[in-house]
Amino acid sequence: MLLTELNPILQPAGKQHTSGDFSADELALANRNSGTLLETLQNDITPTGAHYLLNHFDIPYVADSTDWTLSLQGLFDNPVSLSLTDLQALPVISRTVTLECAGNGRRHVTPRWPSQPWSVEAVGTAQWTGTSLRNVLQCAGIKSTCKELIFHGTDRGVDGGEVHNFARSLTPDNALHDHVMLAWQMNGIDLPPQHGYPLRLIVPGWYGMASVKWLSQIEAIDHHFNGYQQVKTYVYRESESDIGTPVTHMRVKSLMVPPGIPDWSSRKRLVGPGTMTLQGRAWSGAGVPIQRVEVGIDDVWHDATLQQGDSAYGWCGWQFDWLATRGKHTVCCRATDANHQTQPLAPPWDTAGFGNNAIHRVEVWCDDF
Repeated sequence: MLLTELNPILQPAGKQHTSGDFSADELALANRNSGTLLETLQNDITPTGAHYLLNHFDIPYVADSTDWTLSLQGLFDNPVSLSLTDLQALPVISRTVTLECAGNGRRHVTPRWPSQPWSVEAVGTAQWTGTSLRNVLQCAGIKSTCKELIFHGTDRGVDGGEVHNFARSLTPDNALHDHVMLAWQMNGIDLPPQHGYPLRLIVPGWYGMASVKWLSQIEAIDHHFNGYQQVKTYVYRESESDIGTPVTHMRVKSLMVPPGIPDWSSRKRLVGPGTMTLQGRAWSGAGVPIQRVEVGIDDVWHDATLQQGDSAYGWCGWQFDWLATRGKHTVCCRATDANHQTQPLAPPWDTAGFGNNAIHRVEVWCDDF
């Protein structure tokens, strides 16, 4: 639905790229959504309360999951509505998956698009429990004329002047991949409301927009889905007139646990002289493993030691022992995956600030304290 002139207060405000201080609207978005606390990168699994959060609209209220259903409609041989109990009777799986927001790093792109002003913290790794999406789709039987499957959430609002429920689509081939799942638990507990209770989609290896929350309907269609969140955003564009390329798999990236102790307001770091272990996490999309992580100390690069995890879609750990000397230092980390994709030194520019996988830099002051 497009807004008309009868709703001028909700019309798109004609946003334009900007630089410098954040606007009140950007700060309001930041207050609604939270990034992972970087010190929790020490954990293989992000604590549930510290996992990054991005919700486009209001969190839907679900009083009782027993009243909730997932309906499969459209080009299915056996359209069906399933309760949570029905889904939980299917084979149960648990997978460790790293999710990252496509807009992570937008703050460091100049000029930037006014939106959620992420720095680097919009990433987290959780253990998701549910059932394979393929189980459900095969039971319903996808007709041969189906081109895409639309995943509809119950969250509803206005974006770009359009009123809509958040929805994304996948091709049947992508949806039937054995790693895609319907999840009802996160880290061993029922999904928290802000993470999609009672059911969400998890698409490992893709940026987080694909993992639709508060999932209520799967619709099989014979054409390409042109919903707002599919074609008007989450597209890499070099200019406003660029048709662009859809955002899909995560780009190779790494982050560092901030060393030492922080200054309260700037978050710059203070460490004592001597040998200290730097550590962090690295990941890439599409199940591609990390091959190498380098640590830069004042523009001199050193290989870190990798600690591979047990999940193809979860991040891996890395460590490096640094002999810190007195003075100011810039410490960086840079990952390379098995496809030989390496993080760039500078942010790649995109009209919406998507896919910024530039290296993580941390300013450190070393002195006695």
